[in-house]
Amino acid sequence: MSPFFIKAIQLLMSLSLLIVLHELGHFIPARIFKTRVEKFFLFFDVKFALFKKKIGDTTYGIGWLPLGGYVKISGMIDESMDTEQMKQPAQEWEFRAKPAWQRLIIMLGGVTVNLILGFLIYMMILFVWGKNTLTTEELPLGFQPSPVAQEIGFEEGDQLVSIDGKILDNVMDINRQLFLRPLKKITVKSASGGIRVINIPESIGQKMFESGEMRPLTPLLPALIDSISPNSPADISGLQYNDRLVSVNKISIVHWGDFQELMEEKKQLTLSIVIERDQIMQSIEINTPEGILGVYPRTDSIVYTNERLSLDESIIEGFDFGYWTLYDYVSQFQYMFTKKGAKQLGGFGAIGSMFPGTWNWKGFWSSTALISIILAFMNILPIPALDGGHVMFLTYEIVTGRKPNDKFMEYAQMFGFFLLLSLVLYANGNDLYRLLFN
Repeated sequence: MSPFFIKAIQLLMSLSLLIVLHELGHFIPARIFKTRVEKFFLFFDVKFALFKKKIGDTTYGIGWLPLGGYVKISGMIDESMDTEQMKQPAQEWEFRAKPAWQRLIIMLGGVTVNLILGFLIYMMILFVWGKNTLTTEELPLGFQPSPVAQEIGFEEGDQLVSIDGKILDNVMDINRQLFLRPLKKITVKSASGGIRVINIPESIGQKMFESGEMRPLTPLLPALIDSISPNSPADISGLQYNDRLVSVNKISIVHWGDFQELMEEKKQLTLSIVIERDQIMQSIEINTPEGILGVYPRTDSIVYTNERLSLDESIIEGFDFGYWTLYDYVSQFQYMFTKKGAKQLGGFGAIGSMFPGTWNWKGFWSSTALISIILAFMNILPIPALDGGHVMFLTYEIVTGRKPNDKFMEYAQMFGFFLLLSLVLYANGNDLYRLLFN
């Protein structure tokens, strides 16, 4: 099965699970407060449903349009735009007849479930699969800084010591934290061995976004050969996998970046290369008519350590991971309102790309947890037609003691619906554009 279909199936499985649980978050408190739920649907049943069955007062079913799901609660202006019922006197089993605090709990139920579910999945992942760590000691060559990173004080070969006094379990998280979190000071160890403190400006995230340097710090790779192009000068000369480049034309090579820089600058036709193979030094003369050797670096030299966690540790660290996942997502949301950010907005294609191209349960649950947290945040936005819109109006009612009239709610719902539809079309249009032209 192709990676495309594997990702598509995982996306459908994930969304189905999250939608059903989200709607259960509304359904259960509604039933607890004796509020009638007329419909409970996975996906939208525009004109017809793939399956439906009425049990008691509720019709359960599966629609054909996989853009979400819904519960239709009696006595409520929602996406169904069924206003006829609202013209009749309120009944005790209707949403509008319930106290505002009960209606608020019903509307917050879906978001609450998605948020809790995301945290629980992260806890489960850590308990079942453990966490991967990469310490400074496991990255002895340090980092190569981009121009943006150099501008604020990073140098080639810097190793991370701490961030605001805390030691990272995974030093590769540094780029995400620079982009999204309010860091103040980063302590590094220079290639020469000295310790210094780098003050991080508040604008670093904006600079990264504008420059496109989303990985301002990349790990320096050892000068180890991985693959070799067939019939290239390297192939003809007998270079092999895992050979370590020691020097080129008597210039020492410490890491792969040194070798790349030398090859780009010199473009020499004859190379005198010293390699280390099986702990033995060898000298090789190589002719490169086009100035290209034909070798690629080993990227698997960066090895993560898997740390197993107890149940208690998994709960604590899973909560912490979920919190920062939500924080990071909310932080990056600010860039959506820029011209560049709007172009990067994605729909189902972008969401589907989050899943692995092979069957991998850890990858599936990791993506599902992230989507669940994203759904929680997106649904709580104060936009009519979303849960957050209803929460906004209910909060207004509780604070002021005045309930917005039905006609206003109807217009607000229509506005929110068309706004969301526009966003969905735009986001999926971006996916299609990237597919066709990138």
